[in-house]
Amino acid sequence: MDNRGKRQASSIFGGMGFYIALLVCVVAAGVVGYFALLRNDAKPQDDPVPSAAADPAPAQSVVSPDPEPAKPVVKDTPITIERPNVRPVVEPEPPAERPAEEDVPIFSEDDAPVMEPAPIEAVEPMIVVSPLAGETAAVFSVDQLTYDATLGDWRTHDGIDIRAEAGTAVVSASAGVVLSVEDDGRMGTTIQVDHRNGYVTTYSSLQPETRVLAGDEIPAGAELGAVGNTSLTEAGLGAHLHFSVTRDGELIDPAVFLGE
Repeated sequence: MDNRGKRQASSIFGGMGFYIALLVCVVAAGVVGYFALLRNDAKPQDDPVPSAAADPAPAQSVVSPDPEPAKPVVKDTPITIERPNVRPVVEPEPPAERPAEEDVPIFSEDDAPVMEPAPIEAVEPMIVVSPLAGETAAVFSVDQLTYDATLGDWRTHDGIDIRAEAGTAVVSASAGVVLSVEDDGRMGTTIQVDHRNGYVTTYSSLQPETRVLAGDEIPAGAELGAVGNTSLTEAGLGAHLHFSVTRDGELIDPAVFLGE
């Protein structure tokens, strides 16, 4: 081979040698890198630490379940009930034997006690006096209507009206106890006397100043007050006494009570 051929061959192999050497280097670098990656994968990886700046999860509302209704407690053990104390029945004692007839004492009529009658208390007669001497202006009338000049109408009249000068003394028609002394809105100053035998006398149209109080014990003829003109329903009569009487709660004619 001539010198020209040798020079061409050396140039070809010289250029190819460079590329072969470069390829070997590349392959070696790849092998080293592969083993390096395998070594890094074999190391354990630490868990990531959560950032403190991360927002906390929102709080969830807790709903408590409704309580179950109370259930009765049932005991399995039976309850022992003691028997009540029963008192023994006591039989009554037999009646005592009656004594023999010869042992019974015999009483005669002379031995019987003498019953004396109870003494009869003497009943004092009821003394009745006229409460006022004067002119009768209106009579007792509960069965028929009479004309009332003060009110200008016809009505019944439960007593008698006796005219007299204002200030004339009015006395109790009989002994008794004063039941009440009051200012009646219709009949004026009024006094009631209970004679304790069913009779009650009433004295109306008196002057406000009286001589007795409720509860006073008075005899027949005791001064009660004075003639006035305080009755609104009988003011047209002027100064007078309105006198009425009841017997066991029933109105009676005062004239009959006074024995007129």
